[in-house]
Parts: sequence; C-alpha cells; structure tokens
Amino acid sequence: MANVAKLPDKMLAVAITQPGGPRVLKAEKRDLPELGAGEILIRVHAAGVNRPDVQQRKGAYPAPPGASDLPGLEVSGEVAALGEGASRFRIGDAVCALTPGGGYAEYAKVHETNALPVPTGFTFTEAAAVPETFFTVWHNVFERGALKAGETLLIHGGSSGIGTTAIQLASAFGAYVIATAGSEEKCAACLKLGADRAINYKTEEFVQAVKDATDGKGANVILDMVGGDYVGRNYHAAAVDGRIVQIATQGGAVASADFSRLMVKRLTHTGSTLRPRTTEFKAGIAAALEAQVWPLLAVRRVAPVMDMIFPLKEAWRAHERMEEGEHIGKIVLDVG
Repeated sequence: MANVAKLPDKMLAVAITQPGGPRVLKAEKRDLPELGAGEILIRVHAAGVNRPDVQQRKGAYPAPPGASDLPGLEVSGEVAALGEGASRFRIGDAVCALTPGGGYAEYAKVHETNALPVPTGFTFTEAAAVPETFFTVWHNVFERGALKAGETLLIHGGSSGIGTTAIQLASAFGAYVIATAGSEEKCAACLKLGADRAINYKTEEFVQAVKDATDGKGANVILDMVGGDYVGRNYHAAAVDGRIVQIATQGGAVASADFSRLMVKRLTHTGSTLRPRTTEFKAGIAAALEAQVWPLLAVRRVAPVMDMIFPLKEAWRAHERMEEGEHIGKIVLDVG
C-alpha cells in the first residue's frame, strides 16, 4: 500500500458463518483488505443493506471470484489508504462506493473508479444508501431500458430501495411514472416521491390499471424484480415497442408466457445483474452518475429514502427487517 494513514491491525466485520437465517450473521475480527493497483481503502462509516446480501446469506448468491466473502455491496466513509497508482482521491476524502462485497466491516476496499464523492450536504448514512440502487437504476432504466422524457415507466416494487430511487430519477428526467406496491401506505409513499399513479397489487389488477392510466397504450419501460407470473402480465401491460428489464425474480425464475404477444408488440425483454460486471463497466456507470445525477443529489431533487438504521453488530436485525417486507426505502448499517 502507498500513502497509508495509521491503520489498526484488525477490523470488526460481520460474516456469514453458514448458510441460513439472519442469526448466522456474526461479528468477528478480520485482517484489513490488501489493496491492489488503483484501489482505495475506505474507513467505513455506514453500509447499505440490499436484497443480494440476504440471498448471499442464504447461500443462493455467492460472491464473485476475487471478491470478499463478507456481505455488503455499498459503503460510505473516508479514504484511509491508496493502492499503487490510485490518484483520484486523497487520504481523508469523503466517498461512497459500489463494492463487489465486503461492506459489512470497518474497512472495505474498492477500485477508485467505482467510488464517488459523498454528495454535497449528505450524511455518511445517506451516502451509503446511494450506490447500489442508483447504479442499478441508471443502468437498467436509462441504459438498458432507454427511458426517454415523455415515456411511461412501470416500476414493480415501488417502495423498495430500487423502486424509490427509480421513481425519483424517472420523474426528474421527465417520465410518467407508475409504481406497484403492496399496501396503501406504500402506495402513498410512492406518490409522495413523484409517482403519477400507484397501484396496490393486492387490491387492483396492475395490467388493467396501467392500461387505464395510459389511455390503453401501456408502459414503454417496465422495471421488474418479481418475475414468475409477472412475465406474461408485463407483456400485456407493455406498450408497442416496449422494453421490459428484469433485475430480480423474487416471484420465481421460471415462467410461462405468450411469446406471440412479444412478437406482435415488438417487445424487448432484457435483464442484468450488476455485481459480477467488471470494474471498468461499473466505472462507466459511475461517470454517468457523477455527470447527470450527482447535481440532482446536491440540490436534493432526488435523495435516498431512509427506512431504518442498525448498528453493524446487529446486521441480523437489518436482515430481519428486509425479509419482513415492511420497509420503505433503504436499510443501512451504522459502522462508524
């Protein structure tokens, strides 16, 4: 390591001791991560909690090769050390970053191109809630989905961390936004964030509701994290030349659908996962965010919706909160 501030020999981390429920998350002492070329070491103040962390804890989403076995895909904190050739930040700079793993710890490493300055006026807790959802939404809605001003975006899971981010960004860039959620409280939260229409999927059939809200045209872009029987229903709800972007399959990874509808409507059904992508690919998203979204964050035109904050040692409670499904917005761990 080059340019190293005084660092401890060990750090506190929360590890997955075996596949299982939230209680398999245990605090332990670990060596600090070793930096490679172009990497920075972050003294973590806060870490975001995301659905992939839960899947990893259950044994269903292993860390990619070379990544830390610790959960945690986003952090905020201060730069504590610079690897060889790292020059973008200085020791002490406040940053937030997308990590391939290792966020549930007092120190985490990341390539400097996958880190961004903490947005102006943001606390470390707020900043830790930004990277995973903003990287995901930017790539899937605006790059893969090619959402344009004046188009309609349908977001499934509108009150989730991804959903609350997608509502705000799509609204800020001039789209008509429809969100689905599972309670009146969650629907109200979606509307408050800028959704033009919120659909309680427990009391309304979303396909017809989308048709009604768009004068029968349907949604130009659909962001779906459900899968299962939503696949066929999304084909019904989509507009001609619509784009459906799959980012999770919480309702099932296997589905039956009428592909004639896909052909007749000229639909595009695509999908992606972010964690296994290359450092260079994520750097491209980071650059786009800094140019086009960071100015919106600086004036709070958009901001992460904060649900609950838990101490690092109680990460299991954060996982319980996520699995209960009652949260609105982001769950964060206080590491500092």
